[in-house]
Amino acid sequence: MELNLLILLKYLFLGLLQGFTEPIPISSSGHLVLAQYFMGIDTDSLSFELLVNAASLLAVLIIYKEDIVRLAKNGVSFIITRNQESKADFMFIVYLVVATIPAGIVGVALGDVISEALKGVQIVGITLIVTGLALFLIRNLRGRKQDGQITFKDAVIVGLAQAVALIPGISRSGATIVASMGLGMKQETALRFSFLLYIPVSLGGTLLSITDLANDPNIGELMIPYLVAFIVAFIASYFSLKWFMGIMARGNLIYFSIYCFVVGAAVLIFA
Repeated sequence: MELNLLILLKYLFLGLLQGFTEPIPISSSGHLVLAQYFMGIDTDSLSFELLVNAASLLAVLIIYKEDIVRLAKNGVSFIITRNQESKADFMFIVYLVVATIPAGIVGVALGDVISEALKGVQIVGITLIVTGLALFLIRNLRGRKQDGQITFKDAVIVGLAQAVALIPGISRSGATIVASMGLGMKQETALRFSFLLYIPVSLGGTLLSITDLANDPNIGELMIPYLVAFIVAFIASYFSLKWFMGIMARGNLIYFSIYCFVVGAAVLIFA
């Protein structure tokens, strides 16, 4: 009974950690590496990562459901009727597809190599500092570019930034938001593009990894802990993203920059 409780608490904590850090620019993958190193907590299989990523994806889908429905309706409308009023939303979808390609190619071709070669805790310390520096550099930017003003070049650059975020410790949301704001996007546009871009990447990863869950030999024993982790990750992701949206609106990215600097330096000193 005690062992089962410890396992349950372990997955509850990991679900909370993953869910809370996924939307904000401090690297969820990096924090999982740190949790494993400093606290001796291991996820044991890919099934956990699949579930908590799916939970975060569900939270993003709910928060951006109105944008998703609008884009889908107007995208289809433009294809069928060539209605120019729908063209901006159609092109937004096109640019999301374009921006998805770099991370998809790098992930399939080099994902395992990157995760294996750059999985050390010292690497996470360095990349957290890099993330902090990037956030510091764009902290005061106030772009003017809105949804309908994104270009093909913008999509490619943001997509490349997302590919870089495959390195543990480089935040996906941080990299894409930094790139978007650096290209002159307004905070709201940068945030929306970043998290709508998260949807195809996360969905693709979930579909490609679903066999890992089906073949997990521990799925029967860990069904309840996995379910708890999923629920906690979903709730944490939902409120974390809502909180982050408020911070973006107020332009307070400096706090995440400081956090990444402090944690990254601490890791390099004490690891």
